[in-house]
Amino acid sequence: MPHERPGHACIPGVCLNEPQKLLSLVVPMFNEADGLDAFMHRVIPLLEAVAQPHGLAWEIIAVDDGSTDGTAAAIADWALRDKRVRGIVFSRNFGKEAALTAGLAAAAGDAVIPIDADLQHPPECIANMVACWLGGAEMVVAVRDDRATDTRIKRLASSLFYYCFNKLSPRPIPPNAGDFRLLDRFVVTALLRLPERDRFMKGLFSWVGFKTEYVSFACNERHAGQTKWNYKRLFNFALDGITSFSTIPLRIWGGIGFGIAAFAFLYALWIIIRTTLFGDPVQGFPTLMVTVLFLGGLQLIGIGVIGEYLGRLYHESKQRPLYIIHHEINANPQRPRA
Repeated sequence: MPHERPGHACIPGVCLNEPQKLLSLVVPMFNEADGLDAFMHRVIPLLEAVAQPHGLAWEIIAVDDGSTDGTAAAIADWALRDKRVRGIVFSRNFGKEAALTAGLAAAAGDAVIPIDADLQHPPECIANMVACWLGGAEMVVAVRDDRATDTRIKRLASSLFYYCFNKLSPRPIPPNAGDFRLLDRFVVTALLRLPERDRFMKGLFSWVGFKTEYVSFACNERHAGQTKWNYKRLFNFALDGITSFSTIPLRIWGGIGFGIAAFAFLYALWIIIRTTLFGDPVQGFPTLMVTVLFLGGLQLIGIGVIGEYLGRLYHESKQRPLYIIHHEINANPQRPRA
């Protein structure tokens, strides 16, 4: 929510010497050199058009997540043209969640908007987001109103993920909502207080709460380059999200184990009764092997589920930094306002 900054005298209805509010755009990038010019040419005039009527200043924070093309050089070129463009260059690829966190940490804005550099997130939505924020919303979430640009398999997988996550997690996330949203400074400060290293930002956005409004948008085709999200990465991303926000998978396997133990106990009673009344004819070897392999497979799956959670504890216990910054471009000497 737009708010008075500390250190300025305010009376009801009037705020004396109120500084200009700042809008920060956070853009995680990985090998986006081919599309960066198109992104900037489209976004900068739009930011000017949105900011000027409301008396806002703006900045763009581009985070290069260890790109292997000319992304860092392209960011530096734009930073020379416009000092409001700032850059953060990682020492290697740390992943989008780390890049997004670094951008939020560097952003000095009263409102911060994460957005993809491939122009699938239409920048025109920023005007509606800012209007909602100035109207009192503390978080404005952009929700896709269709998934026509995705394949049928990807749409099915996405629907299945959101269904499973929202059934398992105590804090559901809106379907078809990604990182494209406006965050008030209060929300950004709350997010930066969360210390975990295996970060699922969609879940964290939902977990912190705050007054939320929604705007819809139609996803565009990628402007340039290739998507970095193959099915393997999407599966790992979904697994990270579920295990980060729910322990129900552990409970499920506990329930399966209890059910199998109960069935085994009842079956043992039946064998005792049958043997006592009718004798004990030799049973088939295939039945025994199927039973042993089935139970062994369930045990290995259960160990795998437990291993996912133990692995997270292992990563958290090492306390390594979430990312390492190689250098910054047009670094802001002032720390973000809390």
